[in-house]
Amino acid sequence: MEWNEFFLALGQTVAMTLIAAVLAYLVGLPLGVLLYTTGKKGLHPNRVVNFIVGLLVNILRSIPCLLLIIILIPLNRGVFGRATGEWYTMIIPLFFASFAYVGRVVETSLNEVDQGVVEAARSMGASSMQIIVKVLLTEARPSLLLGVALSTISILGYTAFAYDFGAGGLIARAYSIYSSHPINYLSRPDIWVILALIVVVVQVIQEVGLLLSKKTDKRRIAK
Repeated sequence: MEWNEFFLALGQTVAMTLIAAVLAYLVGLPLGVLLYTTGKKGLHPNRVVNFIVGLLVNILRSIPCLLLIIILIPLNRGVFGRATGEWYTMIIPLFFASFAYVGRVVETSLNEVDQGVVEAARSMGASSMQIIVKVLLTEARPSLLLGVALSTISILGYTAFAYDFGAGGLIARAYSIYSSHPINYLSRPDIWVILALIVVVVQVIQEVGLLLSKKTDKRRIAK
């Protein structure tokens, strides 16, 4: 594998991961807010709505990514005109595999917010939307940013299934090398280059998330 192939696979992996992560948060963030808002500690507790939404989230989270890819082949074909064979055909399956997880991550982060701050905002006459935007999301920002990093790394792991559908990416390339050289694949330098690139990408995502989280943590600033 030449260097241009390494960078092509790297670009495919990063593109799949970042686009799917953005789409997952566009749906997962409001979903997490809804789960929190209708929960026991929420602004508007509603057991029925919370149960239905929570059940849908749990069902989606329980479906393996590979099975989701198979189920979503007709949708992929309708959107992209093809079901497999290109890196972008992984975006929809990665989105469906991750937005429910993102919703739970967001809900957990909001549950960590001090209820005293929420009650103080209520006593001052703040509306529910103002509390969500200016209090909950602001106070939970460090935890939410860490959640973004963790979710993105999880999505990166899901790109491994791209191999089964000819969609490219680093992990798929590594498996292709193993398939072509099952006996001596570990002696091939390209396997270790791919491993190093994946480690670097994961570390960059993690460190950026930690840095942003620390910069927005008011408790840390106060110390």
